[in-house]
Amino acid sequence: MEIAVVLFVVAVIFVVRSIKVVPQQNAWVVERLGKYHATLTPGLNFLVPFVDRVAYKHSLKEIPLDVPSQVCITRDNTQLQVDGILYFQVTDPTRASYGSSNYVVAITQLAQTTLRSVIGKLELDKTFEERDIINAQVVQAIDEAALNWGVKVLRYEIKDLTPPKEILHAMQRQITAEREKRALIAASEGRRQEQINIATGEREAFIARSEGEKQAEINKAQGEAAAIVAVADATADAIRKVAEAIRQPGGEQAVQLKVAERAVDAFGKVAEDSSTTLVIPANMSEVSGLIASAMKMITGMRAPAGSAGSPVVPPPPSPQLSSEWGREVR
Repeated sequence: MEIAVVLFVVAVIFVVRSIKVVPQQNAWVVERLGKYHATLTPGLNFLVPFVDRVAYKHSLKEIPLDVPSQVCITRDNTQLQVDGILYFQVTDPTRASYGSSNYVVAITQLAQTTLRSVIGKLELDKTFEERDIINAQVVQAIDEAALNWGVKVLRYEIKDLTPPKEILHAMQRQITAEREKRALIAASEGRRQEQINIATGEREAFIARSEGEKQAEINKAQGEAAAIVAVADATADAIRKVAEAIRQPGGEQAVQLKVAERAVDAFGKVAEDSSTTLVIPANMSEVSGLIASAMKMITGMRAPAGSAGSPVVPPPPSPQLSSEWGREVR
């Protein structure tokens, strides 16, 4: 009975040591008699008991590694407290097992030294502006060295970049001064644009007023010209009608009577003024001669219509008309 129990225990140990189940995204390195033998892939694997053993177990997943915080000095001799996080992945389990005694520590130390070297080439302001460049240079430097360790560095990210308190206060004052400067520039630009808008508005208003005045003067001149033309047309029409009336039978006698009436009216208006001295011609024939001269001018205007081409002198007014006119004046 005891032998059976011993055989059972040995069989269980033999099975346990000979059957290995590797999880997904893992790789196990097997050594046979202390020498590398094989790499077990995910799934069911069989080993030779007491001859083969699993020496190393590696995860093939992407692994985040926190890089401890450290003090870096920039090109302009400013201290910065920097820490970051590194992402890597085991690509060759054999090299990861035998290439370095501890590839995690090696990657961490290499990331810190590379970061100090990269930041030492930059000034303080550039370290805040060029984080992507810093991350890329750190990844490139670590990745070249990590090839012998069977590790692929995927990316590096700076988590915190903290300057001393004095530098922070100076940066805050600089930012405040810069914002005040921008505010002053914006205010001056606003005033400048306001003055430009006012000047432009005044210029456009002046042009509009001048155009309106110009158009008003043009309209006024055109109205006056139209009025003059209308008056001239009316006067010409009246003269034509008077000339036509004179050519009618009895027209000359009517003109003589009209001239006589105008003369009598003129002498009457002068006589009404007490302060005016009225001198009556001694020879009334002079008045009749004045009327005859007026009629001669009118008859001269009608000369083209005559047959002989010479003006026709009308007979002097009748003595009866002259005597009546003289008596009325006296």
